[in-house]
Amino acid sequence: MVPEGVGRGHRNHCTNCLTSLHVDQEPGDRASDCGGLMDPIGVWVRKGGEWAVIHRCRGCGKLDSNRTAANDDPMKLMSIALRPLAEAPFPLERIEELVALMGGEGSLSK
Repeated sequence: MVPEGVGRGHRNHCTNCLTSLHVDQEPGDRASDCGGLMDPIGVWVRKGGEWAVIHRCRGCGKLDSNRTAANDDPMKLMSIALRPLAEAPFPLERIEELVALMGGEGSLSK
């Protein structure tokens, strides 16, 4: 059960998939003409430890963020947060080589 009024009143994203709609130019103004779907591409932590979802519009590419709510799917939030670790921007087999290039010892074994 979600406590009454906990982060549910001013949100335009789906609690299950976290996809949003591009409806604002500035938060809350509902002035955007785009109306595109906004995919959840990341999360960040606001002051005080509150999480927010980073969205990118499929139509125009605008980046925006929305506060998470108590009834958002926690597994979906975690999957988005862990995506950079699961989909590294380089081959994981090259970690030792990259460490060496950065001036480290270059070996992960003891």
